Amino acid sequence: MGQHYDVIVIGGGHNGLVNAAYLAKAGKKVVVLERRHVLGGAAVTEEIFPGFLFSECSYVVSLLRPEIIRELDLPRHGLEILPLDGTFTPMPNGDHLWRVNDHAKTVREIRRHSRVDAEAYEEFSKMMVPMCRFVKPILSMIPPDPTTLHPRDLKRFHFLLQRFRELSSDERYTLVQLMTMSSADFLDQWFETDALKATMSASGIIGTFLGIRSPGTAYVLLHHYMGEIDGAFRSWGFSRGGTGAISNAIASAARELGVEIRTKAPVSRILTKNGQVCGVALLSGEEISAEVVSSSVDPHLTFEKFLEPSQLPADFLESVRHYKFRGSSGKVNLALDELPNFKCLPGPGAHLRGAISISPGMDYMERAYDDAKYGHYSRRPYIDMVIPSLTDPSVAPPGKHVLSCFVQYAPYK
Repeated sequence: MGQHYDVIVIGGGHNGLVNAAYLAKAGKKVVVLERRHVLGGAAVTEEIFPGFLFSECSYVVSLLRPEIIRELDLPRHGLEILPLDGTFTPMPNGDHLWRVNDHAKTVREIRRHSRVDAEAYEEFSKMMVPMCRFVKPILSMIPPDPTTLHPRDLKRFHFLLQRFRELSSDERYTLVQLMTMSSADFLDQWFETDALKATMSASGIIGTFLGIRSPGTAYVLLHHYMGEIDGAFRSWGFSRGGTGAISNAIASAARELGVEIRTKAPVSRILTKNGQVCGVALLSGEEISAEVVSSSVDPHLTFEKFLEPSQLPADFLESVRHYKFRGSSGKVNLALDELPNFKCLPGPGAHLRGAISISPGMDYMERAYDDAKYGHYSRRPYIDMVIPSLTDPSVAPPGKHVLSCFVQYAPYK
């Protein structure tokens, strides 16, 4: 067997790279093995057409935890986040809805459509702040085991219970609704403007195989509402140089901490000896040893391809086989000669610098899901479009542009 490490990390996506960086920070000797020639996994930037740099999959940033950015000092390693200003929704009647990061301007814009909604939006924004503050610390917690009396788990339960008690009765009621309702039903309680509800409800279905009227999507809406840049909730942005620049910054921090990163190093199997993991074998035939193998690729690949069935308990393997793995999203990347022109707000302008949401109404959004339920692409999909070259000209040739379309639904099967 070749070189020996404390930990082998399979996969050089942003999650694997963060894992490796923190392990190295804790004093471990770590190697990252990435199958492709480029790091990043789904957070990658590549030149598909000459001169045009595309964030092929992941395209905006906000849910990257601020503590990771701070502890790995990612700005020093080249991370620069450029704010994404607002969401522009074209409407079939020739009008539009344009919400921006300036709260007062957004309220005035909503008042054009509905005075009731403008007042409700103020209350909604105030109510969502304590909801975000309640949930945010939970994201980095190991979930407590409800079946044990271990002091560590009891302490976590007490932490959650105490935080819940600190909420007002209205806040508790809203939190329970967010954890159980659909995004459509939740928003119906607050607003009446169809395009506003549809655009906001889109945050509840991103990355899920659910419709806006499916229970549980209200929490997904809250999860995306928690996006932040520099501590500002609901802030989303572009990484200068594309999403791959995030992965490259994390990789730079990891290398500085002593991590060895190898590209074009596809793993063929995880090696075991006497029931214990002892390393990996690459497709090239090279073997690398380690006490721990940390896989950042999916469970099916990790446990069904990299390991022999005989090396795992039968009940565990059966659970892995039942693990739901259903993609729901598609991505279309376009190189443009010129900017798009919308009939509802013609010509270039600030409305093109944010997200452009094709979400004209609630029924439109749910019908997009109806197609997907039966295994078809949505005939009229929800589309989240961004033009990063307006904010970061480095990703396209002078006078040209990159258009990124996140499309839902595009069923994996």
